[in-house]
Amino acid sequence: MKITAIDTCVLTVPTPKPMALNYPHHKLVIAEIATDEGVKGLGYSLAFNGGGAEAVHTYLETRLKPALLGEDPRLVERLWEKMFRVDMGVRKQGIAGYALSAMDIGLWDIVGKLAKQPLYRLWGAHSDVVSAYGSGGWSSYSLNDLLGEAEKYAAMGCRYYKMKIHHPDPRENAKRVAAVHKVLGGKARMMVDVNQRLDVLGNVRQAELLEEFDLLWYEEPVLADDLDGYAEVAKKINIPIAGGENHFTRWEFKQLFDRKAIAFAMPDVCRACGFSETLRIGKLAAAHGVQLTPHLIHETSIHVVGALANGFLVEFMDWAPPDLWQELPQCKDGQFRIPERPGHGMALARGAIEKYRSR
Repeated sequence: MKITAIDTCVLTVPTPKPMALNYPHHKLVIAEIATDEGVKGLGYSLAFNGGGAEAVHTYLETRLKPALLGEDPRLVERLWEKMFRVDMGVRKQGIAGYALSAMDIGLWDIVGKLAKQPLYRLWGAHSDVVSAYGSGGWSSYSLNDLLGEAEKYAAMGCRYYKMKIHHPDPRENAKRVAAVHKVLGGKARMMVDVNQRLDVLGNVRQAELLEEFDLLWYEEPVLADDLDGYAEVAKKINIPIAGGENHFTRWEFKQLFDRKAIAFAMPDVCRACGFSETLRIGKLAAAHGVQLTPHLIHETSIHVVGALANGFLVEFMDWAPPDLWQELPQCKDGQFRIPERPGHGMALARGAIEKYRSR
């Protein structure tokens, strides 16, 4: 079996309100992998707010695509290593990590289709149902937008809701958290996301104002590069730390685990070098007593969480228009039942490429 063609493109997809108040669109970098036996795999990476999508597409098209053409797609581990070692002067983080992710996801889609199994079963299958948390709550939201979103996810049965805390005054952030906590009325537990905006002292001050709300986690307190800062915050505040959406390899996560810097690991399958590396990260997390809660991409992340015993939650952002995917998994009673379709089970809707293609 050989890879005969890889068709790539960029899709620019508008978002609905209230998300559009912060991010008017997202971009998907698509890789459709064809084989000489007629089996095709869909790979993609989500560039949130579109940042860097064209650069990801260029690296995928010019460096990784030539490395895979003519290869046997069933040899996923070997091809992952080949892609990871293309251009050894370019670390497979950032742009290159996104590109490798799209290819790896597409390869695994082929393997699942050949095996006639959904990926979570192919990987061992711990559970066919995965719980979700509602996510959003950006700083550009009015208070009414924020409360309405939290109530929407609670009405869908989500027992967890995550909001951003981006205001420069920590007291203002605490007021917004208090308002959401009150409207949820015990229906859902809360998490907050700093998005790398504070230093250690700023996080200590902010966390002290939030302890009364019994938060499940406190996310991305400092710059992703500041691993020691992560560890220092973890030691100084009384809320568990989550992080990892901007870490790309098992080696980065190992440094977080060795420092006891996070209680919840959040690799993104579209950034962390695909399914292959995300699975490795998840298993490494288990060895350190850390739960796996992948960042975004719930429609494919459910397979990783469903495969591993330490899989906990997927992040649910209800943003995709109905004409983007053929069949998007539905959240019912706060959970996703993993589809039994072979591979990752996702396919673009007819006409989606023509409608949303921007490159």
